[in-house]
Amino acid sequence: MRSFQLIRLAIEAEALRLRHHARRTLKRLVFGYFALALLFGALMFGHVAAWYWLREHLAGQYVALIFAGVDLSLAVILAVLASRSTPGRLELEALEVRRRALDDAAGSLSVMTMLLRAVDLLMSSRSPK
Repeated sequence: MRSFQLIRLAIEAEALRLRHHARRTLKRLVFGYFALALLFGALMFGHVAAWYWLREHLAGQYVALIFAGVDLSLAVILAVLASRSTPGRLELEALEVRRRALDDAAGSLSVMTMLLRAVDLLMSSRSPK
């Protein structure tokens, strides 16, 4: 019976780990999409800045360059945040609980299998031929 409890515990730990992994992946996707949007905005403002600078040498091009620089900086920050996401403490603990429970369950099942085999051999040797 203990092995079934260990297997159930392993399944619950894995479900918890997968839920937290899904949340972390969703956050990474959101940061990544915002980074892409800001990167496209930075490219757009960079083009606007070049156009202003080439067309007329007024302060308008500096404003566009400032927007492009800010958008590019934000895109880099969000991309770094999205790529640096690592498993949290809860995910790692749930993974360790699952590993231990499965190892213990496998050990219990191995002992049970050996005991059943020994009983079977004992019974077959005692039966009249």
